[in-house]
Amino acid sequence: MTGTPTFATPPSFLGIARTDRAAAFTIAGIPLDIGTTNRAGARFGPQAIRQASRMLVDGDHPGAWVDPAAMDVADIGDFEIALGDIGASLARIEAQAAGLGHLIALGGEHGITLALLRAAMRRHGPLALVHFDAHVDTWPDSFGQAFGHGSVFWHAIREGLVDPGRSIQIGIRSPVQRAVWEWTLAQGVTILPAEDVHLRGPLEIAAQIRATVEGAPAYLSFDIDVLDPAFAPGTGTPEIGGLASWQAQAILRRLDGIGFRGMDLVEVAPAYDHAEITALAGATMVWDYLALMGRG
Repeated sequence: MTGTPTFATPPSFLGIARTDRAAAFTIAGIPLDIGTTNRAGARFGPQAIRQASRMLVDGDHPGAWVDPAAMDVADIGDFEIALGDIGASLARIEAQAAGLGHLIALGGEHGITLALLRAAMRRHGPLALVHFDAHVDTWPDSFGQAFGHGSVFWHAIREGLVDPGRSIQIGIRSPVQRAVWEWTLAQGVTILPAEDVHLRGPLEIAAQIRATVEGAPAYLSFDIDVLDPAFAPGTGTPEIGGLASWQAQAILRRLDGIGFRGMDLVEVAPAYDHAEITALAGATMVWDYLALMGRG
């Protein structure tokens, strides 16, 4: 190994210099977490993910044989939000995302995805959705808050931001009202519970994801709580029985051929983490995504 020691890597994603320049792939943090329904703290997710990403700078991705840090990637820092105001924050996030191309957002809570999809829809039209999560996030409200983090895809479907017939949710396992589950299915969304992933295996799950998207432009939303708390304790709404880190990686690495137009990695809450394992899992999923884009 040569160059800067891992522990001295600059505190940006993969040590990439902070810049406002245009790039093929743009990294931005979005430190919003005021719509969480259990433990807050995902506002500190972007900096934790960046810090953990220093473990991923020592060479090429061993599956894609590209170095994501050497790709045309810019880390532009964090978006501005409106302190204490969800609606105004979503509007600011949408406006900042609208001028960017292929955006990879580091959350922050899952509510940020609604603003990102609004911006992406104006550029690409309704998108296919690949959604890793423990929760369906199609509740019509979150304990009376219309734009809580559990309602993001209810709004996205109703606003026509995603094509529900080409949308698939992987790893679902939380308690959920039957009416919410049935509404989601009735829109055309495919739901793959975590138990299905365990029983069927990553190869079959990845094949079903590719078949569901069917060549449409797509968006990847990865909630870190799709992972079992054994692998990702640092999150606001943990649910047991989730995916192992290797399962999520094995699925993600086999999503080649999908025309992704953007990604977010959300719900890393480092105050509840241990030894950076959640932040490292989140950083690695983004690294894997960049490698997938570089390989394609």
